Amino acid sequence: MKRTTSALAATGALVAIVAASLVGAAAAPASASANGNDGRNDGRVKNVIYLVGDGMGRTHVSAGRERYYGADGRLNMETMPSHGYVSTYAVQKGSAQPGEDGFEPNYVTDSASAATAWSSGVKTYNAALGVDAKGTLVPTAMELAKKAGYRTGNVSTAEITDATPAGQMSHVLARGCQGPVYSAKSCQDAEVTGAELPTDDLRVTPVAKQIARNGTADVILGGGLSRFDAADEKALRAQGYTVLGSPASQTVATGADLAGAKGDKVFGLFNQGNLTIEKAKRENPQSIQAKEPNLAAMTTKAISLLEGKGKKGKGFYLQVEGALIDKRSHANDAAQTLEEIKAFDDAVKAALDFAKKDGHTLVIVTADHECAGFNIIEKGSFTNAEAANPPVNVDGGNTANNSTPSRAGGNTKDASRSTGIVNGAGSNDPHNFAPATFRTADDPKDVKDGSPEASLWLTYLSGNHTGADVPIYSYGAGSDKMQGSIDNTDLFDIVTGALRVR
Repeated sequence: MKRTTSALAATGALVAIVAASLVGAAAAPASASANGNDGRNDGRVKNVIYLVGDGMGRTHVSAGRERYYGADGRLNMETMPSHGYVSTYAVQKGSAQPGEDGFEPNYVTDSASAATAWSSGVKTYNAALGVDAKGTLVPTAMELAKKAGYRTGNVSTAEITDATPAGQMSHVLARGCQGPVYSAKSCQDAEVTGAELPTDDLRVTPVAKQIARNGTADVILGGGLSRFDAADEKALRAQGYTVLGSPASQTVATGADLAGAKGDKVFGLFNQGNLTIEKAKRENPQSIQAKEPNLAAMTTKAISLLEGKGKKGKGFYLQVEGALIDKRSHANDAAQTLEEIKAFDDAVKAALDFAKKDGHTLVIVTADHECAGFNIIEKGSFTNAEAANPPVNVDGGNTANNSTPSRAGGNTKDASRSTGIVNGAGSNDPHNFAPATFRTADDPKDVKDGSPEASLWLTYLSGNHTGADVPIYSYGAGSDKMQGSIDNTDLFDIVTGALRVR
């Protein structure tokens, strides 16, 4: 189901619309059993809620389930009737699309190329948003939905100008071109375009400036206030947005502001940077960060704002990102990774509860990529990173095998590189490669995190993304299209097909 031509066909007209707005403002029925529609959905989708657990691989899901619900439990996303896997690879700069001459894959994506894949249906290079690998602008699903009369929303625990949310609302050659202060280096990419572009070209216009002027999303909630300035606030208000807090004065909005928000268009940013991890809010209840809404609250409010007018209109398209799963995985912070998985899954529940009541909503839960090679290892065991000698290559005598280890022997622990559990004993030792351990719902009540008795032992492979396929869960008419294995570009076709916008 690789789609390249359908996404590119509408490019010219849509880019003109996007550019004009920037300047002018300064699917088929499926069975109830397969789709979990409880017999109330006649096959017509009015709303799509697309939830992204940034960096969330299959092991993240397994670990979150075991941590909070036990071996026989389920995360909310796992209760959805349709399960599958998504391939996530990107391409090199200048590459053709899959199946075409000149196709050059990059097997490990970043969030920008992944966001472009599902938002626009094309493969692109890492760091690109809303452009293909040759720098050509491509329309996004949210732009198409907005043009067709749907209400639209974008929610994230990251800066709203960061790659995943920005992928629906902007077109830049380099994801670092966020604003308000920027340089040619952060926005231009002569390797792609052949030469520097004029500063009025959309592709070198900072993401914040585009978001504040193009009106692609009616409801925008997240972090990243420092990316916007007084001119951006003026542009937002001129389009009729209720602005919570103030970009002009750099006053962040609060959860209380969000709870009282009304109107067809709402813009609220609750931190100057990324939103705060759940642990920090819990441990500092008097801080300004503790006043931030959590992802479930933002999701619930966004649905309410979008659905209010949508009852009389076509419906809505909402994207929700749990960004801190990825950011804590990059840091190899297993404890906070688990908490952010739970926070994201709570947002999934909010979306799923609405969909079950509504009967005309397709809910999709997936990830952009896996981050850091998250692993669950056997209780009481250790990792290769802790070993004085790695496992013996039993196929070392094969002449075709060039991976014979440089050290002989096998799988013996090196005490100097493993002084204790990283979130327990030995946590302050920078040379400690030991696992982190956590109690689960199945453990006795006296078992503590960071102890050898805790039954969930977690490790990381790296501090970067991996090329692993990611899980996908879905509920509602059209879910059958996401069973089995698909590619991230297929999601553009699934979403735009469900909303009938192409």
